[in-house]
Amino acid sequence: MTPFDIVVVGSGAAGLYAALCLPKQYRVGLITKDTLKTGASDWAQGGIAAAIAPDDSPTFHLEDTLKAGAGLCDSSAVQFLVDHAATAIKSLVEMGVAFDRQGEQLAMTLEAAHSHPRVLHAADTTGRAIVSTLTAKVIERPNIEIIPQAIALQLWLDSTTKRCQGLSILYDHQIYWIQAAAVILATGGGGQVYAQTTNPLVSTGDGVALAWRAGAIVRDLEFFQFHPTALTKPGAPHFLISEAVRGEGAHLIDAQGKRFAFDYHPSGELAPRDVVSRAIFSHLHKYAPDPAHDPVYLDLRPIEAAKIRRRFPNIIRVCQKWGIDVFKEPIPVAPAAHYWMGGVKVDLDNCTSIPGLYAIGETASTGVHGANRLASNSLLECLVFAAQLANLEVNPLSPKKQVSVTVIEDLQGWETDIELIRQIRQALPTLMWKSAGISRTQGVLESALEQVKQWRTQVTGLTMSNYILRLSPAQWVRFELPIAQTYLRICAETLNLLDIAYLMLNSALFRTESRGGHYRLDYPQSSSQWEQHTLISGDRWGTTPVA
Repeated sequence: MTPFDIVVVGSGAAGLYAALCLPKQYRVGLITKDTLKTGASDWAQGGIAAAIAPDDSPTFHLEDTLKAGAGLCDSSAVQFLVDHAATAIKSLVEMGVAFDRQGEQLAMTLEAAHSHPRVLHAADTTGRAIVSTLTAKVIERPNIEIIPQAIALQLWLDSTTKRCQGLSILYDHQIYWIQAAAVILATGGGGQVYAQTTNPLVSTGDGVALAWRAGAIVRDLEFFQFHPTALTKPGAPHFLISEAVRGEGAHLIDAQGKRFAFDYHPSGELAPRDVVSRAIFSHLHKYAPDPAHDPVYLDLRPIEAAKIRRRFPNIIRVCQKWGIDVFKEPIPVAPAAHYWMGGVKVDLDNCTSIPGLYAIGETASTGVHGANRLASNSLLECLVFAAQLANLEVNPLSPKKQVSVTVIEDLQGWETDIELIRQIRQALPTLMWKSAGISRTQGVLESALEQVKQWRTQVTGLTMSNYILRLSPAQWVRFELPIAQTYLRICAETLNLLDIAYLMLNSALFRTESRGGHYRLDYPQSSSQWEQHTLISGDRWGTTPVA
């Protein structure tokens, strides 16, 4: 393959916008796991936050973000985010994103923990509106080559300088090494590590796992946001019922019809997400006959019917599909894993600790979200930080010498191995939901960690894993049997999920306090001594002060 100047891994809002912002003289490869529009950005309902209303200001947005982040936001990163919000919105409008309007003005709604209505939206499919527009722009760009149905496997570091100079991918029944002067990880989050998640199937923590295995520093991986209101109905996916629904006036009630959230926080339904999720968790464990499976309810009937139809057409459609009439009955909901605050540590220019390797979006830890992300800041973060890549300068690489290709004609033993991998892939999310979910304790975390270590040893020892973890850049492989690609993808995703589970469990044990998206029942209070980031390098855990 001819070297790319830059490779972007991931095609959500962060990856697409990054590809568009990169200087047009560079040849850019955009690697996407499936087809375009399969990531979590496309699912984002609520909107994108920006303090652009006359009675709002970046200062208010800064204060709200810092408060939600529970002491772990880097103030310089948050300041950078809110100061560049208006520019990001202007860019989207100029590209053609059709945000809702009130007359000539952009319409804005209130969401939990925001002091002002500042969330722009396109009905209740804002993510889809943004991703669709960005996708169309990417397809138009002659310098961007889309590589679909490709799985990133291993980062390629120069043996002397340790600079990232490409990666291996599984594509079209072959494992290739692609050269690139810069690699940008934009693979999204890792919600599939949990049994209950709003994330799509592609969210398997790939970017964090790849970066960590290559030696990059990762940060704050114990902090996972559990969205309070995901649809909970037998057989239905955990479809997110947007925060904007509560912002517009919906009530959170229990089976007896009580608005119980006010028992746990004076802001009730509009308290920060971690508070509302724990309120639901606590309330169900106090009063529900089957707290592991019983829901609470989101009642939209206090909202004017015309407003529901205008603002939430997609929620209406999905609920109708599962037999729920939102105009006549409340929606059964429960918390689900939604957003990973932790990620690969980066600076304001998206640089990781490995030269030539960058990370953006949910894959990155910019310092913006702290211990708990403020609603609708994630799409904004994708755009503001990706825009920095317009300043990226790279030197073209000389093509490496031609390598020989090994042809694999049979898959001896793979049938047995894939059954083991599938069993682990099925069991891991349940284990993580029970051990590292909304409420955590030392004994349960330690037991889960021992199981994950055992599974990691089993899977990494399989022949299949050699192709994912241990090829050198001189080794290219072609598989004659089409099923090999399916098996290798399942194995790669399972390895990534096991690695992030290992990191999350260790981090949750390491932090002996409760803060934001990390709640320890055995350490229920926050401690000033822990007002620090958790840093991970290899198998070493440490802390660093909040900037």
